[in-house]
Amino acid sequence: MKIIAFVGMPAAGKSVASDVVKEQNIDVVNMGDVIRDEVKARGLDPTDVNTGGVANDLRAKEGMDAVAKRCVPKIEAAGKDLVVVDGVRGIAEVNFFKEHFGEEFTLVFIDAPLAMRFERVSNRGRSDDMTDIEALKVRDERELGWGLAEAIKVSDITIDNTGTIDEFRKEIKAILEKA
Repeated sequence: MKIIAFVGMPAAGKSVASDVVKEQNIDVVNMGDVIRDEVKARGLDPTDVNTGGVANDLRAKEGMDAVAKRCVPKIEAAGKDLVVVDGVRGIAEVNFFKEHFGEEFTLVFIDAPLAMRFERVSNRGRSDDMTDIEALKVRDERELGWGLAEAIKVSDITIDNTGTIDEFRKEIKAILEKA
């Protein structure tokens, strides 16, 4: 089983990349869904504060690779030759996936500058989105605290997502074709 995982700062393009993957009939396991499911299970509103708090709590209680551990059964249940993981947030998660899947694990860093990411956040309308650029910076810092910068540094492939949506979609399709 080959695993391609997307890593990047909030609103860099991971969800759009996952949409391209789904269009190719490839299963996607979304790490953020694990957190959102836990937020719901705890009876909390799906705000950025609650989502971030639950993510911090899981990592504090179960380890920095807690979300990755919860994703592996979902990945294996897919029973496919290729599964994509959306939303790696830290080096502990990368290390867990590498230990579990070995050489079959490929990490793809999706990069975009802060101003462009904030513009995307402003347009996407998710319940956990930030309403101003300062709030996005706070979220960035929270995720960097989980080891996101270290995860980005060990990525196998980097995509600069500053062009058109069509250019970005073509880059994602090219990665899938090589998998």
